[in-house]
Amino acid sequence: MNRTAGRAGVFTFFVDQFDIYLPVLVLAPVAAYFQPAGLSPATTSVLATAVFAATLVTRPVGAALFGVLADTAGRKRATLLAVAGSGTVTLLIAALPGAATIGVGSIVALIVLRAVNGVFLGGAYTAAIPLALEWSPPRRRGLLAGSLLAGSPAAYAVLAALTLLLVEVMPVAGPDSAYAQWGWRIPFLIGGLLTVPVFLHVHRSVEEPATARSRGRSPLVELLVGPHRTLLARAFVLMTGVWLANNMTSAVLPGLLRSHVGLSPAQTSVAMMVESLALVVAFPLFGALSQRLGRRRFYLLYGPGIAVLGGGAYAAVLTFSGSLGGTVLLTALVGLTTIGTFGPVAAYLTELFPAPIRATGFGVGYSLALVVPAFYAFYLAGLGAFLPAPYAPIALLAVAGALVTAGAALGPETRDAVLNVRHHADAEPSEVADVSEPRGGDASGVENETPPRSTP
Repeated sequence: MNRTAGRAGVFTFFVDQFDIYLPVLVLAPVAAYFQPAGLSPATTSVLATAVFAATLVTRPVGAALFGVLADTAGRKRATLLAVAGSGTVTLLIAALPGAATIGVGSIVALIVLRAVNGVFLGGAYTAAIPLALEWSPPRRRGLLAGSLLAGSPAAYAVLAALTLLLVEVMPVAGPDSAYAQWGWRIPFLIGGLLTVPVFLHVHRSVEEPATARSRGRSPLVELLVGPHRTLLARAFVLMTGVWLANNMTSAVLPGLLRSHVGLSPAQTSVAMMVESLALVVAFPLFGALSQRLGRRRFYLLYGPGIAVLGGGAYAAVLTFSGSLGGTVLLTALVGLTTIGTFGPVAAYLTELFPAPIRATGFGVGYSLALVVPAFYAFYLAGLGAFLPAPYAPIALLAVAGALVTAGAALGPETRDAVLNVRHHADAEPSEVADVSEPRGGDASGVENETPPRSTP
């Protein structure tokens, strides 16, 4: 069952991330298709931003709603509902008419549907990741966590390649071109249909793990005002740093590769695809490394690395004047030294919270921290008064590294947390948890069968 649940988690997160990146990559060339003619450039920019931001805003809502459902009604049930919902909404988006047909209603419908989908997308990983990790033998938990989160760069690389292919086959030439009329619908159709085999796999092959269900107060209330609120605060600090570093690399760097380094859009896409593929390999390795070092120690080491190594690599890619291959390699190095935090993060957040509020804690801890980094454009504008604009992201990488380090230092070591799951015969006897009753937690809220290993 541990392998079956692991595969289900990997597939679910890949499909989830595929859907998240759709507006960024697929709709960028055809924004005019959804917007009525005659809008001011400022209005056009705001509406285009709203399409992407709508999902970011509602993902924490989905994490809270589905986290509570997963902690009270079961991880499997919450996963199935979230996957079915996201697939349905994605297919609805694929069928949207353009502004030439329904006017401003086209862009309004797109924003509303993306906002609704954000609820389901936030719910999908909130339920599916704890479901997978609770079935994982402890010695494999770090590797599985990295494999789960590797679905994000994998989805980005696949979707970027698909978009490049479609644009090459049917060049974008205004709102009446083939790509604008129906080409963009193909990735949305694929994203919606991918949820069908994922739903069936979870429904038929994955069992509900034997974990304690929430009783009494709502898990969300327990998380926000109960004794575990300090754990959420520590997770929030660490994850704010994780998302801030991610935005500097995933959102800001592509624009700088075009405007400052001078790459063409196609060359930029290639550089970011190579970076994504490097992360697909690195995330499981970083997760496995955290299994040896401990999650806390990994972040205490990686946090300063974001500021020093990541900042240095970022500066190097902006100043490098050699071949395209060199720029591509430096871009990959930026990703490895700034976004590697995602390797162990699924394991760390799942282990951090006790079973009755685990899914809620994971989902809210992972998603709520999106909010502060989402306003990175304002921070960069402010820093631009003191620094050359292209180098302002390096300062925010230093802030991100400090937040990751502080969050890790404030939090406990979680590697030895018992997730109260019944393992199959491939687990070692020492890894089999007694599920006859919930384990008691230590003062940090982390459930342990044995004393935690020493931390720095």
